[in-house]
Amino acid sequence: MTEPRLRPDQSGWLLACASLSLAPHASHLPLSLIGVCALLLGWRGLLAYHGKPLPHRFLLFALAASLLALVAVEFQRFFGKEPGIALLAGLLSIKLLETNSVRDARTVILLSFFMQMGLFLYQQNMGVAALALAGSVATVAALLALEGRAEAPRARSLAAARLVIQGLPLMAVLFVLFPRIQGPLWGLPADAYTHRTGLSDSMAPGDVARVSESAAIAFRARFEGDPPPPAERYWRGPVLSDYDGRTWRQGRRSVAEAPAYRSQGTAYTYTLTLEPHNHRWLLALDFPAAAPGLRYSSDFQLLAQAPLHARLRVDLVSHPGTLVGLDESDAVLQQALYLPPGSNPRTRALGARLRTEARASSDIPALAIAHFRASKLAYTLDPLPFGRDDVDSFLFDTRQGFCEHFAAAFVVTLRAAGVPARVVTGYQGGEINAVDGSFVVRQSDAHAWTEVWLAGKGWQRIDPTAASAPRRIDSGLAGALPGMDRLPLLVRSDLPWLRTLRDNLEAIDNRWNQWVLGYNPARQQALLSALGLARTDWTTLIALMAAAGAVVAALLAAWALRSRSPADAIDHDWTRFCQHLAAIGLPRETWEGPLDYARRVGSRRPDLSPAVTAIATDYAGLRYGPAGNDTVASRRFHQSIKNFRPR
Repeated sequence: MTEPRLRPDQSGWLLACASLSLAPHASHLPLSLIGVCALLLGWRGLLAYHGKPLPHRFLLFALAASLLALVAVEFQRFFGKEPGIALLAGLLSIKLLETNSVRDARTVILLSFFMQMGLFLYQQNMGVAALALAGSVATVAALLALEGRAEAPRARSLAAARLVIQGLPLMAVLFVLFPRIQGPLWGLPADAYTHRTGLSDSMAPGDVARVSESAAIAFRARFEGDPPPPAERYWRGPVLSDYDGRTWRQGRRSVAEAPAYRSQGTAYTYTLTLEPHNHRWLLALDFPAAAPGLRYSSDFQLLAQAPLHARLRVDLVSHPGTLVGLDESDAVLQQALYLPPGSNPRTRALGARLRTEARASSDIPALAIAHFRASKLAYTLDPLPFGRDDVDSFLFDTRQGFCEHFAAAFVVTLRAAGVPARVVTGYQGGEINAVDGSFVVRQSDAHAWTEVWLAGKGWQRIDPTAASAPRRIDSGLAGALPGMDRLPLLVRSDLPWLRTLRDNLEAIDNRWNQWVLGYNPARQQALLSALGLARTDWTTLIALMAAAGAVVAALLAAWALRSRSPADAIDHDWTRFCQHLAAIGLPRETWEGPLDYARRVGSRRPDLSPAVTAIATDYAGLRYGPAGNDTVASRRFHQSIKNFRPR
């Protein structure tokens, strides 16, 4: 026996749920695959609209083979997150072209659910959740269309939305009680943590400028009291001492469980929420005090125990005025003096000249800053191309650069003058979100500055960029480069309405991150402990989850049994009608249908026949016919029962 062909409304809902499930993946699928999927979906829509037959099976086989070849060309492999999602997207589009039965339609629905789940392999933010929810409602509507008669799209959508809402209590139980698992949703190390932006553990000319072109949030901080002034908003990242003439890299260092300094001076207490960046460093203000579970490098970086593959919250207290490196080792100082032989000869000559002009080594940094100011160096995201010796080209030829050029040139100059110096990368600045009060630091705040070692003072921070672009420190990138076309749209200062919209959306997103994505094993344990549950192992959680799920299911069942449908009201009116007739000696037999009952009553009481026949006919149409959703007919039926008074 062959299955019935799909109705037009069923085909339409399948096309809608597949389209809504595939559309959000356009942000990460290759453009070629997006085009193929769009063409296949459009082809299926045209066939359904014109009532044309579906393509032959051999053509579908050819399409599937072409899809495999396209994925192989784009990704050079078939296994992994990205090629797997790409294959599913293409196969879902092809499957629609052979779907003309309920069985195949159920396969399309399952594939659509898989595509919605696949969104969370890339991001788990609130926007992705909203897109997945929209796709889920459309897919549930398609499932309802397969099991029922044709309905208006609005009625079908509302019914699907009601079913999804009814599942929210059970979803909440699973969210709160399901054992939390740290780590990514995707389990293959090769591509579990791709597509992360931010600083690197090395720096070449142009690296920081590229990071600064993104308005993505790097981290948030919430201070107890006022945040530090702009001159103290240096968020320390990788410290770069090793220089090969072009690229700066991290040097030799050791890591300990406690910092190698004694905190002193003004303290800033804050909670840091870092976005994942796949490295161990934590971007803290100088210089954080000891905190449990963290590590401290000999170059004063704050480190996590493992790379940050998920969002991390940590409570910190920083003391920017702490003296560090007073007794620095000779090996570190020698590394902070090294210059590759033959590199940047003009800058070496500048350093040697400053050395002869200075009365003491401690005067050399100020002389170098004065030279930078006198050179009228320009701060820009678009410097002219450099020559082989990029520091020489920056200082003496183009005189244009971004913060990494200023920092590199300053360190080379000081090393040439015999003063130990190194580059520090991280972030400088940040701004307060006017909606939720959080302190937001973006990738556009990426910055590079220098540290200089002076006898009796240790490592001192000097920012040579401030000499030529002081507004970079006080007002951020937008203040230093007003009207710059390459500035990220979300950091521009000339669009106040956009800033207000951005702050509201980011405040909502921050709450989502803290309360939904931030619900980790520690917060789950704290919540359950507050409810009086001392044991929170997986056996206890599963038992609680089963019990809570049973309670929710029982409550939903009780609500469903108590709720009255339009059919219940119609049956109630029919029962009253039958009771009126039974009161005059004409009861309905249990086996009698409404029309047979009306004929028997009419044969015994011809005077009641017109009214009884009309009421029985209306009841049959409302209860068993296509008029079941006709509210006007339902009200007319109710009024006729109310007016029926047989004697």
